[in-house]
Amino acid sequence: MRISDTLRLAAAATLGAATLTITGLAAPASAQVPASDSGCLQQGAADPADAARGGRAGLDHRGISLEQQRAIEKRTDRILANQKGGHRAAAALAASVPVYVHVMRDANGNGDVTASQISQQIAVLNNSYGGGGGSGAVDTGFTFYLAGTDRYNNTQWHQDLQSASYRSQTRLGGANALNIWLVDFSYLGIATFPWDYSSNPDIDGIRVQYTSLPGGSATNYNYGETATHEAGHWLGLYHTFQGGCTSTNDEVADTPAQASSTSGCPEGRDSCSLPGLDPIHNYMDYSYDTCYTMFTSGQSSRMSQMWSAYRA
Repeated sequence: MRISDTLRLAAAATLGAATLTITGLAAPASAQVPASDSGCLQQGAADPADAARGGRAGLDHRGISLEQQRAIEKRTDRILANQKGGHRAAAALAASVPVYVHVMRDANGNGDVTASQISQQIAVLNNSYGGGGGSGAVDTGFTFYLAGTDRYNNTQWHQDLQSASYRSQTRLGGANALNIWLVDFSYLGIATFPWDYSSNPDIDGIRVQYTSLPGGSATNYNYGETATHEAGHWLGLYHTFQGGCTSTNDEVADTPAQASSTSGCPEGRDSCSLPGLDPIHNYMDYSYDTCYTMFTSGQSSRMSQMWSAYRA
C-alpha cells in the first residue's frame, strides 16, 4: 500500500512529466516542478504548519505546545470579540464547503481513484458532519459539495515529495475551500489548521492516503473517515487526546480527557483519571473507521467559531 522511504528516495531520481486532466474546474494546462524545490520534504516529512493522522502510530500532530495552544485561543477570542454577535453568534454558524479533489498519480497512472469513490467520499463527509454516525452524534451544520476534480501524473507528487511546491501550484479556491490531495505516503492523512491560513494560504488543505477512500485497500481505514478526521483539523479541532490527561486537553468541554490515542475500538477504555471514558468513537481519536460515530456539540461549536474567525 505504501512506498518505503528507501523506494521514495530512489523514485525521486526519476520524475515523470506532470500531466493534468480536469473535471468541473479551471486549472493550469501544465504543472512543472521547479528545480529549486527538488528534494524538499523527502521521506514523507511534513510541513511545520500541518497536523497528521499517521496510521494511528506515534504522536500524530503538528507539535503545538501548551503555550502555543493558549496563544491560539487568545488570538481567536480577540477576533470573535470584534465580530458582530461575538462568540455566541459564531458558535451557531454553518457553512457549505466547496471541495476540490486532486488525484496525484505517479508517472504510470498508479494511485488513481474512481469518480464513484470520490463521490462516496463526499457522501461520507456529509454523513459524518451531519450527525449520521449513530447515537449521540451531532449535526455540525457543515455540508460539503464537490467543486472539481483534477488528476496529475507525477511520481514525486504522488509520493508527497515537494509537497509545498505541488500544493501551491494546484490549490484552488479561497479560505473556505477544502482542498484534498490524494497521495501515497507513510501517513493516513495530514492537515493544516485554520489559524495558519493567513500565513500559508497556498498549502492550505488536507493530504489523504488514496487507499483510505471508500472501497480502498487500507485495512481498517478504508471507509473514508480519514478525510473526516483531517477535515476536523482543517476546521479547527485538535485530537481528543491533545495535551494528554489534562483539563485543557482539546479545548472542548464535552470530550472527556484522554491520556493517549486509541488503536482499534476498545470499548470501555479509560486512559485518564479525570471524569469520563476515552471518547473512542469520536472522529478526532485514532480509532478504526468502523469505530467512528460522532462529533460532539462542543466540537461543533468550536468548528463554527474557527470558521467564523479564519475561514468565513
